Amino acid sequence: MQKYISLIAKIIKSLFSILTRKFDSFCTYFKFYTNNIHFEKFHTNGIPFVMVARGAYCKFGNNLRINNKSKGNPIGRPQACTFFVDKGASLIIGNNVGMSSVAIISHKSIIIGDHVKIGGGVCIYDTDFHSLNPQNRSDNMLDKMDTLKKEVIIRKNAFIGAHSTILKGVEIGENAIVGACSVVTKNIPKNEIWAGNPARFIKEIKF
Repeated sequence: MQKYISLIAKIIKSLFSILTRKFDSFCTYFKFYTNNIHFEKFHTNGIPFVMVARGAYCKFGNNLRINNKSKGNPIGRPQACTFFVDKGASLIIGNNVGMSSVAIISHKSIIIGDHVKIGGGVCIYDTDFHSLNPQNRSDNMLDKMDTLKKEVIIRKNAFIGAHSTILKGVEIGENAIVGACSVVTKNIPKNEIWAGNPARFIKEIKF
């Protein structure tokens, strides 16, 4: 009896999943369009959070794949993918990029190349968000003016492990791998594996 009930439940779940995917795609399309994002074909599980300011630039390449919350990639720390691009900033994502439950916050410039894989819960920031000067942090205007911002670049074929954080001014080279839960504070050369907090060189990638 249990196996029949289980089969019926799976069929219902499958039908419900088809319906919700269509709804998710429609809502995501609407969000991309109304935020003036230049985008092509995409696939989504769930609905991302999107905020692109006026005067910002955002472009998503072909075949972008995004998983939001536990849909499609239930590995823990679920959240909707967050794409935030501040006024005067830019976010450019290449073709065939996949990501799950990420937070990508651009106050200056973030560029992600083709065929990049970004694991669940990864955060990419090109800003410190606040001034390093404690006196300036007490004044909202001075705090914002004195905040450091530096471009982040992730080259093609890179793989960012789950729950890692990429900080401002970092360039991750082609084919590089970042181990899970790493905090990346400096450039990673191509064809290398780095991991840890802060991330350190582990070994070269041999083809």
